[in-house]
Amino acid sequence: MTDSSEDTKGTAAAAPEKAAQPAAFLDVRDLKVHFPTDDGVVKSVDGLTFSLEKGKTLGIVGESGSGKSVTSLAVMGLHRAARQQRSKVTMSGEIWLDGKELVSADPDEVRRLRGREMAMIFQDPLSALHPFYSVGTQIVEAYRVHHAVDKKTARKRAVEMLDRVGIPQPDKRVDDHPHQFSGGMRQRAMIAMALVNNPELLIADEPTTALDVTVQAQILDLIRDLQKEFGSAVIIITHDLGVVAELADDLLVMYGGRCVERGPAEKVFSAPQHPYTWGLLGSMPRIDRDQTDRLIPVKGSPPSLINVPSGCAFNPRCPYADVPEDNLTRTVRPELREVGGGHFSACHLPQEERERIWTEEIAPKL
Repeated sequence: MTDSSEDTKGTAAAAPEKAAQPAAFLDVRDLKVHFPTDDGVVKSVDGLTFSLEKGKTLGIVGESGSGKSVTSLAVMGLHRAARQQRSKVTMSGEIWLDGKELVSADPDEVRRLRGREMAMIFQDPLSALHPFYSVGTQIVEAYRVHHAVDKKTARKRAVEMLDRVGIPQPDKRVDDHPHQFSGGMRQRAMIAMALVNNPELLIADEPTTALDVTVQAQILDLIRDLQKEFGSAVIIITHDLGVVAELADDLLVMYGGRCVERGPAEKVFSAPQHPYTWGLLGSMPRIDRDQTDRLIPVKGSPPSLINVPSGCAFNPRCPYADVPEDNLTRTVRPELREVGGGHFSACHLPQEERERIWTEEIAPKL
């Protein structure tokens, strides 16, 4: 991943670069998505920065409510309609896609990009697919929106895509409705619809949720193979570290609407630098070694995004919150700082202490 100077220098220092186009295919800079409610402002995403190159896969992980899906919808421009109709969504920052800035772009321009330049596989295909129309009709519509072709040509393309994602007898199943497909087949149909226009960015939001293990493996293999074929940039959003370990080149860990750790997936898995990441790894079952102890859950509950704790948002659940002096963890919000090799962490613990804790206390138990 390409790293923005905002992580270490702050928003003010990055202001002069606002008009500069990034080198990365996707570059998200200081993204904030807030939802005003009667109880207060929900800060679903509160200053998120990351980038992604073509042909690479970024995994975004975190517990439910950490801001993962809101981030994906922001990239797709799907908060804009709600913002325009009800004025209940405030979004700021920058989202650059292949040199085009999307946050301030004309809504019609974003709509033209959606489906062709960027596409999304939603978490629940049964809800995302229209129940009254056949799967083929919906794929045909998605194709014709961006291509001036007749229905016969579009239908041929729909059958081709269903075949490509591994649906048997695609020339017949193209006329079936979503309820006639199994969960795994519906997910495949959703992938076919997302890829029908050969998008350069594919976002998969919990693509294997509610699928059995064998089907999960098939879907992950399918996404990997199609990425190689199309050369797309892929974002995998999940709470399952096993999924990102399988697919991701880079990893971004979210907590309380912010990034607490990011870097090459191999580095984050082998030498994680944030206590929250340690907790996620400790709660993940392993089959590659003898498990002598119980899984170690992350104690406590995720924070309210209306009343995010001061200082480090993870401090109420962190067993090391009292280690830094002067109550720093509870009073000052840590910024992302590089620990080496493109690996960043937002933690007040000294790096040497984090490395000692991981090596001596955490890693031996996993």
